[in-house]
Amino acid sequence: MRPGARLGIDVGKARVGVARSDLHAMLATPLETVARGAGDVARIAELAIEYDAVELVVGLPLALSGNETASTADARLFARQLAAVQPAPVRMVDERLSTVSANSALRASGRNAKNSRSVVDQVAAVIILQHALDFERSADSPPGALVDPHEGL
Repeated sequence: MRPGARLGIDVGKARVGVARSDLHAMLATPLETVARGAGDVARIAELAIEYDAVELVVGLPLALSGNETASTADARLFARQLAAVQPAPVRMVDERLSTVSANSALRASGRNAKNSRSVVDQVAAVIILQHALDFERSADSPPGALVDPHEGL
């Protein structure tokens, strides 16, 4: 397992959930919810610097069938923008059902949808990052696909 903190990113239409791992890459915890729009990529790049992240893991939202959706294209663009502004590598990992799992976990803890909006994206980011950490630990290789900031240009 490669040492160093990582950030997990759940890209949504209105908000971006951010999680971080410990320096030993064992456990993901919620960090922040960033509003989508001007400054969102810059804020996440700031967090990467602040937490000395060795890698950023962005969730790739695919349909259950594995097909791409409009959200997939949005997440890919966001990941490329992130990769273009900060030095740590950015990887994309399959995040199917992460938001569904996050909502279920919050409901199980007694929170309803209305009072969970501010944290559901962070919980989804935790799920994405924890899956990536667990994969790397078991497969002994980095998760997902490395993002090329110039791809598609």
